[in-house]
Amino acid sequence: MATLVLTVIGDDRSGLVAALSGVIAGHGGSWERSQMARLAGKFAGIVVVAVPDQHADGLIRELGPLEAEGLLDITVERGDPEAVPHAVRLHLELVGSDRPGIVREIASALAERQVGIEELQTATREAPMAGGTLFEATATLLAPPDLSVPALQAVLEALADELMVDLSLTSQ
Repeated sequence: MATLVLTVIGDDRSGLVAALSGVIAGHGGSWERSQMARLAGKFAGIVVVAVPDQHADGLIRELGPLEAEGLLDITVERGDPEAVPHAVRLHLELVGSDRPGIVREIASALAERQVGIEELQTATREAPMAGGTLFEATATLLAPPDLSVPALQAVLEALADELMVDLSLTSQ
């Protein structure tokens, strides 16, 4: 089986997922995992597809008309399902007043310690009582097995104090 990673973006309208899933199913592909959202009037997503090796190239070719019809811009990369790192999974939650640089600061601290981000979800919303905007993030992290989780927690808590956000880090 071939593993394909598709990134898709297009003007939001009904039928986009149906068109994409129809091409995948038409080639014997299996929609393995995805994350999709409407963002600023655009439909954007990433999909992992497993497809029989002999059908992978045909599936990729048949995605072309979806682009030509102006439905979706699609990028396809061949994935490696065996490329799962041996790592410790951690869960990070963060909330605080929105300001530029929060993601950059946290991501830089993680990268310096070779901690990867497996999943990241962010959002902003109006603060209920104080006014202003709150920034919220949740992430699944992949830490090297030899990394001291308490040391990482201390670094992130110090950074959270600087950023004036609440942060929690737990093992999964």
